Amino acid sequence: MIRHDFRSDTVTKPDAAMRAAMAAAEVGDDVFGDDPSVNALEQRMAEMLGKDAALFVPTGTQSNLLALMSHCGRGDEFIAGQNAHCYKYEAGGAAVLGSIQPQPIAHQPDGTMALADIEAAIKAGDNHFATTRVIALENTFGGRVLPMHYMQSVAALARKHDLGLHLDGARAFNACVALGVAIKDFAAPFDTVSICLSKGLGAPVGSVLVGRAALIETARRHRKMLGGGMRQAGLLAAAGLYALDHHVDRLADDHRRAHVLAEGLARHEALQVSSPQTNIVWVDMDTQIGAQLSSHLADHGIGVTGRYGQQRWVTHLDIDDADVAIALDVVGKFFAGREH
Repeated sequence: MIRHDFRSDTVTKPDAAMRAAMAAAEVGDDVFGDDPSVNALEQRMAEMLGKDAALFVPTGTQSNLLALMSHCGRGDEFIAGQNAHCYKYEAGGAAVLGSIQPQPIAHQPDGTMALADIEAAIKAGDNHFATTRVIALENTFGGRVLPMHYMQSVAALARKHDLGLHLDGARAFNACVALGVAIKDFAAPFDTVSICLSKGLGAPVGSVLVGRAALIETARRHRKMLGGGMRQAGLLAAAGLYALDHHVDRLADDHRRAHVLAEGLARHEALQVSSPQTNIVWVDMDTQIGAQLSSHLADHGIGVTGRYGQQRWVTHLDIDDADVAIALDVVGKFFAGREH
């Protein structure tokens, strides 16, 4: 049984105060537009990000898909990174359900896509090609923070070619805490932004798509088409509102614990540990050692993800200092005797 769960920040469970907020939520029928808690969450998110409108949806995958379908028509194209979530980890939904062609671009070591590579991939005005309609960025990307000047440069490139710009900002608040910037400034370059409430913010369910009014209205129709229209969803929206009130500033604690975890793991010569920028720690090692270490961790109730000699450790609001200390002790005991 997993007792110290570093697999993802999606594993968090609502605490008593969040459950109380959910139980007390005023609800209606959101498909009719009269769930007051959903309406309050959408208005709050739109105002926080400085956008026209917002749409509450069940998942981040659906949020990204709705954004792409709102920017693109059948046979159009979106540009995204080779390892971007909306390209690689969403089951090809844009192609299957939106008839939208992806154009993946190789990542640079820092997680960005080279501006020259993006511009070279843009297609327009030739019937042989799918027409490029939108560029999609992801920030944070694997826990790394793309800098503001980079996002602004991509935005300028999008404007130059009359393209839309979407942000998969599943962990955007992590990025803002790391950068020390307001979410409104962070979101400013983008036409649409997807924010996940059920990762670092700790809500049990839900994401919010925020953006220009016409795009959000189109997304609302597509949400219905894709089965994402919920009824008394205010129970879930209340958890999101609670998270915005109580779980944003505390993301700094997750980042601090990730640094402590990384420093402790890096003491072992067999582990190559990346220095975390937010709440995700990547660890590379020999494949055989990786398999043995993962088994050892599981035997001691510690959950991590990874294979082929790479592990991902994620800190979150259900991981405290004691969890980090226990994990480092278990890893230390695994290597005891091996390093002498």
